[in-house]
Order: sequence, then C-alpha cells, then structure tokens
Amino acid sequence: MNKNGNYDVIIIGGGVIGCMLARYLSRYTLDILLIEKESDIGSVTSAANTAIVHPGYDAISGSLKAKLNVAANPMWDNLAGELQFAFQRHGDYVVAIGEDELARLDMLLQRGKQNGVPGMQIVSADVMRSREPNINPAVSGAIWATSGGICDPFGVTIAAAENAVLNGVTILRETVFEDFIWNEKRIVGIKTNRGIFTCRRAINAAGLFADAIMHKAGVRPDFKITPRKGEYFVLDRTDFTVNNVLFPVPSDISKGILVTTTVHGNTIIGPNAQNIEDKENKENTKSGMDEVFEGAKKLVPNINPRHVIAVFAGLRAGGNAACQTPGIGYSHDFIVEIPTEVQGLVNLGGIESPGLTAAPAIAQYVVELLKDAGEKLQEKKNWNPVRPARPQFRHLTHEECDALIKKDARYGRVVCRCENVTEGEIVAEIHSPIPALTYDAIKRRTWLGTGRCQGGFDMPRVTEILARELGVSQLEISKKNGASKFLCRPTKEDGGAQ
Repeated sequence: MNKNGNYDVIIIGGGVIGCMLARYLSRYTLDILLIEKESDIGSVTSAANTAIVHPGYDAISGSLKAKLNVAANPMWDNLAGELQFAFQRHGDYVVAIGEDELARLDMLLQRGKQNGVPGMQIVSADVMRSREPNINPAVSGAIWATSGGICDPFGVTIAAAENAVLNGVTILRETVFEDFIWNEKRIVGIKTNRGIFTCRRAINAAGLFADAIMHKAGVRPDFKITPRKGEYFVLDRTDFTVNNVLFPVPSDISKGILVTTTVHGNTIIGPNAQNIEDKENKENTKSGMDEVFEGAKKLVPNINPRHVIAVFAGLRAGGNAACQTPGIGYSHDFIVEIPTEVQGLVNLGGIESPGLTAAPAIAQYVVELLKDAGEKLQEKKNWNPVRPARPQFRHLTHEECDALIKKDARYGRVVCRCENVTEGEIVAEIHSPIPALTYDAIKRRTWLGTGRCQGGFDMPRVTEILARELGVSQLEISKKNGASKFLCRPTKEDGGAQ
C-alpha cells in the first residue's frame, strides 16, 4: 500500500466491474487503490449469478448495455487465455415451448441482428431434441446463439484482481467508503473506516450501493437501485446433467428461469426475479424456490428435487428510470459516465445483467472516457497481461499429479473428496496475491465444499490448515467474516474435558 495514502485513482467496489477496471487501468503509470467493504473481493453479486457470457440479443437496441455487451463478448477468449480462468463457448439456446412462444422468437432474432450479434439462427424442434435429450418434448423450436458462453464468475473476478495486484494495484478489503473529500467542486479523496486516502480520480463501482455513493457526490439524486433477488438450485452432477445453456422465451422484466450447465459440470436452475428493498437480503424462500423449480421444469420436466445439493440467492443491481438512455426510453440502461456536475468522479451504476459479460468492455470504455477527459495515460513498458493460474489437482493428468506431489507432498493429501481438492491447493490460495483468509474464500477459489457433502467432510481440516498457515487459533477462523466463526471454544484442553 502507498505509505502516504496518496493515489492517482481510487476504485470503490471489488466486484467483477471494479476488479476488471483495476486490471485495465494497471496498464498505465497510475498509482491505483481498490477498496472493498467485504472480507473478500467478488463475494456479493459477482459470486452469485448464472455465470453466463451473453451474446447480446436481449438488451434493447441502441442502449449502452447492448453496445457494451456485444463489444465484450468476443473479448472473452483472449481474456480467458491471459488470465487463465475457466471459460467455455458452446452457445446458448432460447427455447420455445408450444406454438405461441415460437412466434416470439423472431423478435429476439431481429433484435440480435440489430445489435450486431453474430451466429444467431433458428433451429427446429427435432434439432433441439437431438442436442438436448432432457428438453421438454413440447419444444417447438429455439434460437441458437453460437457466441454464448459460460464461466466461473468468481474465478474471473479473482483472476482480474490478481493480475491488477501483480501489476502494482493495491487492494484493501474490509474497507468501507464513508464520504468524499472535496476541494471546492473537485473530489480529492475519500474517507473510510481505515482512514483517509487522497486521489485525482475516484471511480464509483460499488454495485448495489452505487446509488448511495453517487448521491454523496451530488450526482443523479433521483437514481435508485432496487435490488432484484434471484434464487437458484444447484444439482449434483453425478445424478443429473444437461449439455447446454437453456433460456426460456423472456418476459418484460427478466430473462426467465433457465436451466444451464456450468464449467464445473453441475446443472443450476434459476433465477426468479423479486424486487426487494434490503440490499443485504439473500435469503431463499419456499415460495421463491417453488417458483424456480416450476419454471425449470417447463424446460426440463425430468428435473427431480432429489438431485439438489445446494441453494443460493443473488442480488442484481438494476436502476430505476433515472438512467434512461436518450432517444430510446430504456429505463434500465447502464450508467458509465464522467459527470459534469463534479470533477474527479467516474460514475458507474445500474450494472445488472449482462454486467458480467460486459465487464471488459466497460473497463475499456472507462479508459476512453478518461482519455477524452484529458487524463494522460502512459502505458507501462513492463505491464504483464498474464495471470498464472495455480494447479488444480482434479484437472491434471496422472503424470502431472505425480510430478506435482514430488515437488510438494501436500498436493498428495486430499482434503475435499467430492471435488478432489488437496492441501497443496488450499495452502497456495492462502499465500496467493490476494490471500484467502476464510473458509468461503477458499471455497470460491478451489471449489472445495461444493459437492454432495457440502463441506461436511472438509470443513474441520480446512479450519485447521487456515489456522496453521495464518498463525492464529482455530477459534479465529470464520466462514466469511469475523461474525461467522465456526468454533466458540475447545471441548478438550490440556487433556481434560471442558
């Protein structure tokens, strides 16, 4: 960290948008700080979504959302190569059930063409049945968008953040934005729970809380983020799988409840869409989960509750009508701007789906905005776009596993049996460029604890490894932050029962 607390750029928010911004801006001779209020980066919206890289046919033509989605989609192959995260491009399907829905596919097809989406075509019911054996027999046809893909959204976020750190960016977690520091109408710094940091530019990438931060800056006072909660089921890959990303024909408020494969081999179903007020409410509800299951069964009728191994919910940071795009009246567009009312602020808001997909294009767009605003961005001669991935034992050949164990015996000790995650992988994440300090941080980085037993086998061993590597008591190890500690006292001490 800059010892004086003085930076050129401060990014507020450590989700996929903030971390991608940090990665792209690290290319230039800027002293950059990224702050995140949670105990880990990427642990809110970026860790709880459908993990789809969208082609760009859904967003309203002419909106910034559509432009950045379509611009970003082809960037993902190179990005995955440089940052070495899991990404697969197999296309996605919008599936019509019955003749009434079949007629509605033309609208999406035409919108996709207007948006410049390549490789879209209508496929017949027979073709859809052959490509997805589990599909509803009442399928009447589908749009196949060949540029669709899937990723691990947290893997993307951590990879971008680590690359930023390797290129000189400072990241502070558990650092809460409180207010701006002003020199007349110019923002010159921020106040946080960890002190004051000065800057020439502050970037609002706070996701669900972006409205509160822009209001602190006196920008867009009528803009409000209403969280839209989406609930999901995760299915055991040993019991049930689908081969594809299957969307229903969308409604006016949502892309609908989909059934999709993942880069980890599991099937997930969801989300529903519930507007709520509480930006911390990620509870699953019976009514919501019933809605998800019924929606999924419309696409894939043979999904069974016995296949479910986990549930989760995520919040999307959509905005209200205050972010209409001039000329098209679209009330849920992205905000990516340098406001004229104040100096020193880059303002982002309303980055709902397809925000994950659009993240690299959003970062490039911000770079161009800064250049247009007169920022002298000088490229570093030693900037390195590559973030080396750490070994994942379950994906190695037997020969690669043997070689790794010979170098470090800890890779020969399996801690998570369901996902075949080893002690060596856990230790590597604890000592990585952005250290994993909690159980959930280890889980998101390694996929440990996500199988049938949901951590029942590995949790005691993981807490032991974390305590040992961090040099603290196991009583200090938490699930996700200091308020979620696993253990409250030892049951045995000095040989005697307590």
